[in-house]
Amino acid sequence: MYKRNKGTESVEKLVKNRGKKFVRLEEGAEYYSVGKNTFRKWAQDAGAVYRINRITLYNLEKMDEFLESFEEEN
Repeated sequence: MYKRNKGTESVEKLVKNRGKKFVRLEEGAEYYSVGKNTFRKWAQDAGAVYRINRITLYNLEKMDEFLESFEEEN
């Protein structure tokens, strides 16, 4: 049986309501429903990676802009 992390639901609420501008790797990968390596690659391509001491944060606003640039026109 699939077991969800308790903290996951609160992260989803904060992120979806834009309570957080920056997230860590695990939160970002879960938010976009992709693997950690895919999320990391996209974030690097988007210029959304911030390293502060030993912490790496990812800017969701830059990620959204980057991903929206791939939107197909009908």
